[in-house]
Amino acid sequence: MNQQQQPANTALTTGEVRLSFVNLFTPRANQPGQEPKYSTTILVPKTDFQTKQRLDAAIQAAIEKGVSTVWAGARPPQPKIPVYDGDGVRPNGEAFGPECKGHWVLTAGSKQQQAVVGPDLSPIIDQTRVYSGVYGRVNLNFFPYSNSGNRGVGVGLGPVQILRDGEPLGGRISAEQAFGGNGGGVGFAPAPAPNGWEQAAPPQQPQYGQQPAYGQPAPGGYGQAPAQPQYGQPQQPYGQQPPQHNPWGI
Repeated sequence: MNQQQQPANTALTTGEVRLSFVNLFTPRANQPGQEPKYSTTILVPKTDFQTKQRLDAAIQAAIEKGVSTVWAGARPPQPKIPVYDGDGVRPNGEAFGPECKGHWVLTAGSKQQQAVVGPDLSPIIDQTRVYSGVYGRVNLNFFPYSNSGNRGVGVGLGPVQILRDGEPLGGRISAEQAFGGNGGGVGFAPAPAPNGWEQAAPPQQPQYGQQPAYGQPAPGGYGQAPAQPQYGQPQQPYGQQPPQHNPWGI
């Protein structure tokens, strides 16, 4: 088979993208009765022209494959395409979230759990390092489908590489945001002293690297968090965030 006769590739690995609705360690069903899948929504910046071109080429290859297989030689007039404009609306007519602005949006899923690795390709064990808002690269495979009269192209999920931390999505906040720099937080009121005694002002916390005053307890890990966390050190919320559910099921 010469170069001109070789079929186009339906698989690709993206450039750097942002992940949302991340369910890479626990499968989840979008709708009751559906088979649970491992999945994530992928936000491809519109400035990444190379990845968008490869997405378009892989989708066209999947359409050509569908004509010769599941569509029995007939190309659908308007096959459903799995890549959406984040500046437009979702399939249900609702607007995309603000994190989708300036991006192409698609959701990939798999019945089998896929490898999730870090920048050095070592497997990620700590699941809290993989969250909605993190940046990475995703291997994808496009395929044609015909289901109950619906014909289009779906997206299979392959291995995922996490590259760097990002601002968490979905309402997740850091401890510093929740409690303030000194652990008191906005609206914090100390409990009243017993027997009506007047409560003394709390001792001033020493600055990071400064020894506490004589008679005062050590701060026990108090200090200033780095302004920009490096990969592997995301700002964690109080408690563990449950797997996210994709409400619009793409």
